[in-house]
Amino acid sequence: MRVIRRVRDMVRMAQTIRRKGGTIGLVPTMGALHEGHCSLIRAAARQAHVVVVSLFVNPLQFGPREDYARYPRDLPRDVKLAKAAGADVVFAPPTSEMYPQGFSTSVQVRGLSDILEGRSRPGHFRGVATVVLKLLHLVQPTVAYVGQKDYQQAILIQRLVKDLAVPTTIRLLPTVRELDGLAMSSRNRYLTPPERRQATVLCRALREAARRIRGGERHATVLTGAMRRLIADAPLARIDYVAVVDAATLAPMSRLSGRVAILAAVWVGRTRLIDNLLVDVS
Repeated sequence: MRVIRRVRDMVRMAQTIRRKGGTIGLVPTMGALHEGHCSLIRAAARQAHVVVVSLFVNPLQFGPREDYARYPRDLPRDVKLAKAAGADVVFAPPTSEMYPQGFSTSVQVRGLSDILEGRSRPGHFRGVATVVLKLLHLVQPTVAYVGQKDYQQAILIQRLVKDLAVPTTIRLLPTVRELDGLAMSSRNRYLTPPERRQATVLCRALREAARRIRGGERHATVLTGAMRRLIADAPLARIDYVAVVDAATLAPMSRLSGRVAILAAVWVGRTRLIDNLLVDVS
């Protein structure tokens, strides 16, 4: 497996692969790989001739009081895990390669960037959109594989690709969970043992809302109220937001119909966790 650190080397390799008729599968990550990432890599390996895993902690998507400085970084470990899962190339550029001196361009997906996660983390999705578009430009993937856990991010990337006619398919794959239901996340390692035990309140709240929908409840306010009451029983948890929205547009719904997304962001101690479930309303 090859590790590429320079932008021009990644572009040359991608051009060579595409010129020979090969397909490229991209799994964009910020490193700190876990089984969720590995499931995406394995899916790409089943479908693409060459699998590229990007490892880049993107400073543009972190706010001034967020965890950019302490975000876990371990390139040798991540390279080993990516290779074992089926990656052919790891693209791990330094920040100076992705954002050289004088870099002054940003990408904004209006509407989707300003709600839910975007409201809680101003500027976050501008950073996401900018780095994703640059990765798609450099790697030239046929398909990019993203996880459902970051659902709003996935919807935003799909809109970006559609609006700008980027010749890449965005494939959304299910969230991978721990045995107790907690969504796998690089930030789970921040949790203390008591916090880790209480963190499962997030997925339990989502499942309670899904259970009520399947039982016939169609009012979003009733569902979010039930979620808030359940999360309030965990003393170490603090709600950022809970929402039940249209799964395609993320628009609020008063009465549910079609496919809906149940979304939540919760602080557990000093760690902010997000999760979601999709439910088809019959």
